[in-house]
Amino acid sequence: MNGLAGVLAQTTATPSPTPGPGSPVPVGLFPDWIPAWIINAAAAIAVLLIAYAVSHLIIRLIGRRLARRFRRPSLTRTAIRAIRVGVFFLAFLAILDIYGLGLENIALSVTVFSAVVGVVLAPIVGSVISGVFLLADQPYEIGDMIEIDETDTQGFVEDITLRYTKIFTLDNTFLVVPNGTMRDRDIYNYSAEDTRVRLDLPLVITYESDVGAARELIEGAARSVDKVIGGGPDIRIGAARYPAAPTCYIDAFGDHGVELRLRYWIKEPYKLLATRSAVQTAVWERLADADVEIAYPHSHMVFDETSGELQVATRDGQAAMAEETGRGRGQVGQREHSRDEE
Repeated sequence: MNGLAGVLAQTTATPSPTPGPGSPVPVGLFPDWIPAWIINAAAAIAVLLIAYAVSHLIIRLIGRRLARRFRRPSLTRTAIRAIRVGVFFLAFLAILDIYGLGLENIALSVTVFSAVVGVVLAPIVGSVISGVFLLADQPYEIGDMIEIDETDTQGFVEDITLRYTKIFTLDNTFLVVPNGTMRDRDIYNYSAEDTRVRLDLPLVITYESDVGAARELIEGAARSVDKVIGGGPDIRIGAARYPAAPTCYIDAFGDHGVELRLRYWIKEPYKLLATRSAVQTAVWERLADADVEIAYPHSHMVFDETSGELQVATRDGQAAMAEETGRGRGQVGQREHSRDEE
């Protein structure tokens, strides 16, 4: 009894050290032979796994509600990413607490912080702000077919984040463009409201051709292509309405012939080049057997009494002129030689 009382008194009198950063966990939880860094690393990994599971659970519970709430895939994906970032940010704070690092212990000087923001974070912050404006302005949505001006890049929008826009091009490649760049360029959206697209085909025929027959043949050739809208109600664009069937107009009376312009609507914008090529092939075949000739740049030179004089020499005349010129030069040389002798 006396020995047991002495041990208890000694234990009570000796205060236990307060665990600090990197210090081992009390013996009651883990053995003393396990290093503190292993225990801290295991705790950090456990926190990350818990955060991963919690984020997935939250997304499964409210993901469909978010989709019905926003009705836009880009906003839904942005909200889901925000939830994940928030959960992992809390996990990061918990990991800092495990290592004994509180927020009050993490401070940067104003100079260092300004340098980091100016050099590293400025482009990122600019892209994020541009992403917010893109989500608010809604120039395009996930699944839309767009074209970037000046680069002639066409493709489908695969994903929109706060930092970049991912485009799946028609060449089966991915193109990732920062949102700041997307806002500085003109974007053509082919499928935002209506998938129908109007194309045109300029054509020049000679003045000797039958213009009326040419217009009818060109319109019929365009209607014969499958992907071209052959008729139906007028298509409304804003406050205006345009014919749905192909129409061929006289655009201008040019220097080389009558300039015609064919306008036609296609059902889908996904094969623009193939459809345009099919229309041009049909027009070429229809005009081949008709009294219509496609004009090409040419010029006619007309000379009359008001045009002045123009000397024209044949090959024989040029040879005779050269011979006379040679004789004249020889005579001049002989004269100069005789003068030198005198």
